[in-house]
This record gives sequence, C-alpha cells and structure tokens, in this order.
Amino acid sequence: MAEVINQKISRLKSIFTDMLVYKSAQQNKFFSSLGIPSYLRDWLVMRFADDKGRIDIDEVKEYVKQYIPRRDKWELMKNEMSKQGNKVRFLVKLRVEMDVKTGEGLFSLPDLGFPGRKYEAMITDRVLREKKEELLSSSETWGIVELEWRMEKILGRQEEGRVFMVDFNPFRPYRVDLEFYQEARKEFSLEEWIDILLMAVDYNPVGFLSREEKLTMLSRLLPFVEKRVNIIELAPKGTGKSYLFSQLSKYGWLVSGGSISRARLFYDLSRRSTGLVSRYDYVALDEIQSISFPDEEEVRGALKGYLESGEYRVGDYRGVGTAGFVLLGNISEEKMNESTNMFRELPVVFQESALIDRFHGFIKGWKIPRMRENMKAEGWGLNVEYFSEILHALRNEIRYRAVVDELLDVPKGADTRDTEAIKRLTTGFLKLLFPHALSIDDLEVGEFTEYCLNPALLMRATIRKQLHLMDSEYSDAVPEVGCVVM
Repeated sequence: MAEVINQKISRLKSIFTDMLVYKSAQQNKFFSSLGIPSYLRDWLVMRFADDKGRIDIDEVKEYVKQYIPRRDKWELMKNEMSKQGNKVRFLVKLRVEMDVKTGEGLFSLPDLGFPGRKYEAMITDRVLREKKEELLSSSETWGIVELEWRMEKILGRQEEGRVFMVDFNPFRPYRVDLEFYQEARKEFSLEEWIDILLMAVDYNPVGFLSREEKLTMLSRLLPFVEKRVNIIELAPKGTGKSYLFSQLSKYGWLVSGGSISRARLFYDLSRRSTGLVSRYDYVALDEIQSISFPDEEEVRGALKGYLESGEYRVGDYRGVGTAGFVLLGNISEEKMNESTNMFRELPVVFQESALIDRFHGFIKGWKIPRMRENMKAEGWGLNVEYFSEILHALRNEIRYRAVVDELLDVPKGADTRDTEAIKRLTTGFLKLLFPHALSIDDLEVGEFTEYCLNPALLMRATIRKQLHLMDSEYSDAVPEVGCVVM
C-alpha cells in the first residue's frame, strides 16, 4: 500500500512540479492565526519552503509583518505617507470601481477598513490606463500596491489629503494552462484523481470512510466550475461548509449570518453599483437560518428572475450575472430526513415552491463527516491558489456541456427545469472528475453514468421530493434521464 501511495506522489511531483505544495495541519493553524486565506497561504508556503515542503515560521512571520499589514498597522502607514512623505508598498486585497460622474478610478482596502469617505482613495490615470484589465476585470482582487499621500483638488472640491495608488502588480503567481491540466488527468485513475481533488481543497482522503463521503464533499465544488449552479445544503455543524466557500477561492463570496438586502445582492440604485451576483462566481449564504432580509418581497422577486435566467431588474436597471447561488444551513440529526419537509428550516423568503424549484440540486451534508484530525491534509497536493484558478477557468469551457447534451437521453415530456438542472449538475461533475473528456470518445459511458449523471439525478430528486412536500401540485419524481446507446 505504501509503495502504491509513493508511486502516486512521484507521478504527482513529476507532472505538477511547480503547482504542488506540502500541506500540514500545523502549518495551516499557523497561517490561520495570521488571518491568511488558503489560496494566499499556499503561495507563501511555496515561496519559503525547502525541497521537503518545510518552512521557517520566523521567516514567514517577518515577510507577513512587512508586506501583509494588519488593520492595526494601517494608521502607522498613513502616518508614514502623510507626515514623512514616504510611499508604502504591500500585498493586500482591494476593490476597484469607476465613478461615472467624475471618470475617476476609486479603490478600497476592505481588510484595512479604508477609505472612510469617497474620493479619499484614488487611482492615478497612468495606473488605471496601464493596469485596467487587472484592476477592473473582477470586483475584488489581490495585488501589490504602492500608495502615496498628497493634497489635491478634484471637480471643484476643496483641496484635501488623498491616498493615490501609483503602482499595482496583480497577485497572479500562476499562468493557468487548462490544456495541460486536462492532459495531466489522463495520468491518474479515477480513484487517484478523487483523492488529488480532496488534497487540493485541504482534505486528507484517508479521513473519509467511503467513496460516497468523498463525492458528497466534492459536490460542494460544483458552483466553482459551472456557471449559475444553484444549490441548497443542509448539514450538521462542523462539516466544513464555511471553510470551503470562504477560504478556497477569491472568486467566491460567503455571507455569514446578519442581514442582506436586494441592493447588496443585485443592484444598489443609490450608488449605481452592481451587487454580489454580478461580481463573483458564487454567492453562498451561510447559517441561512440566521440571515434576515429587510425587503423580503423584493429579494424574492429578484431571486426568481435571477435563478431562472441569470438576469435581474432593479428599477430601470437590467443586470446579468453568472454567480451560482448557494444556501447553507445547519440541521439537527432528527431532522435529516428527505421524506419530511426539511425546508421549514429555511427563512420565510424561501418558503415558496416556485422559488425552490429554481435551485438545481440538494447536497445531503450529513453524508459528509464532521471534521476530524485525520481529515486535515497532510502531504503533497495541488496548491489552493492554482487549483482555484483552474476551477475558475473551467467555468468558461463550453465543450463539456456539448458532451453532456450528446450523451443524455431525455424523455420528450420531461420538465424543462428538471432537465436543465440535471444537465448543469452533470456537466459540473464531468468537469471535476473527467476534465480530459472533451468528446464522448474520451469517456467510458458506465463511469460517466455512475459518477456524473447518477449523482446529478439524486441531487435533483431531493429538490423534487421537498417541492412535493411543500406543494402537492409538484410531482416527487424526476425525469428518467439516461444515456444514449453508443
């Protein structure tokens, strides 16, 4: 057994030479204490690790202290700029927006709570011109910024002290070669590949008791690879929902409890700015039972349109998005029964069958074990930053859906929403488990049925059962979708 594992690691190292990192629970705990997300953590490990994956913790601490400032250091940095006339340079998460009224580029540093007022943080015309793709292609990004303070007057306003971004280098340490990744998949068996995916998202495969547990865990990645996949997951506490959706990708957004409005989700009329669904790959509402909506009817109406078509209307604004919508809730053991109405656990805004019907699948989170020490990644695996970039790139690859459309045999009387849900989920599983399958010739139909289609059917079937319990007008059966005879 040890020899087989060593052979797999050897192949992994020979193929993914520059994308591997040694993961350990102890190192992860250290980086968590620094408030470093997983995708940035693995980059730092690669930067400072020796050939065996070990790092000098003191060296990393010094680097983080110097280049990734905490919030309590920001005042000192402002003092250095405004009183000493020095520029400051550091690695940080930033958000950028264009002010239509003035044509100015504005930025904010959410982790540092800056700025406190509009036009206090601006981007120079040169930086905006030279780095517009990196700054404006997504609503939030990481990068090395160089800032300086100066007194300046804009648009007839009085002269004020402002912080200007005078240089920017994006944090993109990996050039994603999707074709290379697709070809690399051919070097591993399916069982090996499943374990590689788990290690990539910081889970040790040896901690799972069955293949079903592993695949249920990986189903959480469907919104990462497939556009507008809408999922509901109810699970016991401690199964890692929050971690996966908040730490693994800079392209996703997790809302954890509290209140959230239509303006934040879709479009803010007063600020004329798009919301979360137009800026991220997925929006996950965690601890959904504790989230409130100040404008329930407005949110429900906008959600119906968006979950159906990816479009939304707020006032006279028509917007589009590709973000999947994920509802995450805790559920007690006695309520883990798909034959009862589990969706009573959801907020009132979701207590409508027409809205629930627009969610594609349900993840039975109770099939994922609670986090144990032996489930924490220990060993060589794909680093999170590289893997999250691959997942993001796979969203734009349309050939997988063509394979699914060609392979699936759909009854003529099948409900359109069921059909679309099954196809989207199936496509997501195909991207995750068989990324090399760009045509039907690259697939074994039996494996495709077992690992892509059947899990999709089960996820949709649970939604169907819950719909029937909520509203008897809905049938509890899913279409008998199968594979065409080859």
